[in-house]
Amino acid sequence: MPDPDDDDDEEGAAPLPAGTPNYITPDGLARLQAELRALWSQERPKVVELVAWAASLGDRSENADYQYGKKRLREIDRRVRFLRKRLERAQVVDPAAQRSRDRVYFGATVTYETGAGVERTVTIVGADETDMERGRISWLSPVARALLRASEGDVVELRTPQGREALEVVTIAYPAGR
Repeated sequence: MPDPDDDDDEEGAAPLPAGTPNYITPDGLARLQAELRALWSQERPKVVELVAWAASLGDRSENADYQYGKKRLREIDRRVRFLRKRLERAQVVDPAAQRSRDRVYFGATVTYETGAGVERTVTIVGADETDMERGRISWLSPVARALLRASEGDVVELRTPQGREALEVVTIAYPAGR
């Protein structure tokens, strides 16, 4: 039976398998912390103030400001719980500190070629940092899992619903050391 207090099912967020660390880059950690701070210290107090004002007007059953405010408070509180849980499980991995730069590990930017000859470039990041438009994929994704530990020139196998696909690692890059 699902735990009603488990907020890892936040809409749009990739769930973490049980016992899996929440690997995250330093930049990703800073973004989550900033979002949590903004929600808790800026947005939530404003909504609480709005709800208090709307409640003071009397009849709450037809008070749109009150109803919307309460709904928004629930959304904020759900997101705050989710962020706190994810931050609690966070294990920061700095890709710039990666010593073994000849293999694909967390934080690598990898260019690979598909069997159809299409080149793609992706950066392997934490589950909370994915952004397909920017080529940032979760280390838990099938593509990242296929690429992990590969070297330039290696051909790895990606299992897809359509079958197996060969991916050739063209280049591997990591951010410069800090």
